[in-house]
Amino acid sequence: MSWPYSLLFNGAFRRMDPERAHELAFSMIERAGKMPVLRDIVQGAVAPYLGQRAGGPGSVRLFGRVVPAPFGLAGGFDKNARAVRGLTMLGFGFVEIGTVTARPQPGNEKPRMWRELDVRGVRNRMGFNNEGAAAAADQLRALRRTAAGRAIVVGANIGKSKVTPPEDAAADYATSARLLAPWADYLVVNVSSPNTPGLRDLQATESLRPILQAVRAAADEANATVSTGAGRRVPLLVKIAPDLADADVDAVADLVLELGLDGVVAVNTTIGHDRGPGGLSGPPLLGRGIEVVARLRKRLGTGPVIIGVGGITRADDVRAYLRAGADLTQGYTSFVYEGPLWASRINRALTRSAGSTASGRLE
Repeated sequence: MSWPYSLLFNGAFRRMDPERAHELAFSMIERAGKMPVLRDIVQGAVAPYLGQRAGGPGSVRLFGRVVPAPFGLAGGFDKNARAVRGLTMLGFGFVEIGTVTARPQPGNEKPRMWRELDVRGVRNRMGFNNEGAAAAADQLRALRRTAAGRAIVVGANIGKSKVTPPEDAAADYATSARLLAPWADYLVVNVSSPNTPGLRDLQATESLRPILQAVRAAADEANATVSTGAGRRVPLLVKIAPDLADADVDAVADLVLELGLDGVVAVNTTIGHDRGPGGLSGPPLLGRGIEVVARLRKRLGTGPVIIGVGGITRADDVRAYLRAGADLTQGYTSFVYEGPLWASRINRALTRSAGSTASGRLE
């Protein structure tokens, strides 16, 4: 944590309710991203690597795109796709929006977010609070109207609406996929949040298979009928929990291969703690996250993409994920503790030392 941000965090943000602090920071990032002159000056100063062409140090060729840097923002921060431009301004190589549900929903009752200062973590039981897939699609459609917006690699993380019964989950996910597929560079089926009742049960392969098949069909249908997506097959990934037994991780990997999916995002928050309700994120996840990524890579081989997420604070943490077999990485929690230049510091270090990483897809 840099000393100016340390003063701000300890003097102001730490004293605020965590969700209120998030809303304040998010609003500032969203507004700055909509001010072209300020946005371009900031990005040019803190994240010049985002403007590099294919082949630049540290860039990654995936999803038919060139991701300018291997560390991006995980789902959860920008649930409604409102601040994508501002977030890339701060140095994230790509942004995953969501989790988005088919229906708008308020999420769980407050309080629902807590800082775990002793481990520099965050515990949350947000419950997929978001404005719904149609609203997020409108935001992404507007983003893609500009050349700068089209240049950003954006993933869309989709989950089940709380009111939808498990037997209707496939149709619910398909609704979100149909709306978002024309505007996203990849889709992530989230069946691993602990904060929607019964959601993690959908990680069982017999429940997961029909969901993934329905999402694949809906995304393909949408891209066949929307002019911007015509002829494009949006990549499809699934996000899993760190609390899965190793045998269940293997089973998900086998399902990915069986269905021809494009990859896995590993891992989500953990319920393996005694700190209270909700899932814990941050440094305690690092070890298990790397283990799961390594296990997935061994099972999946070199084809499917793996996005490693969980516990990343420094560039060395990203390098550990890449050595384990990840192609890209994401973070969120340390944004709270490290401040607005966090992603830029990590990606600058990675682009300087791109030759020492192990991911075969680095340019």
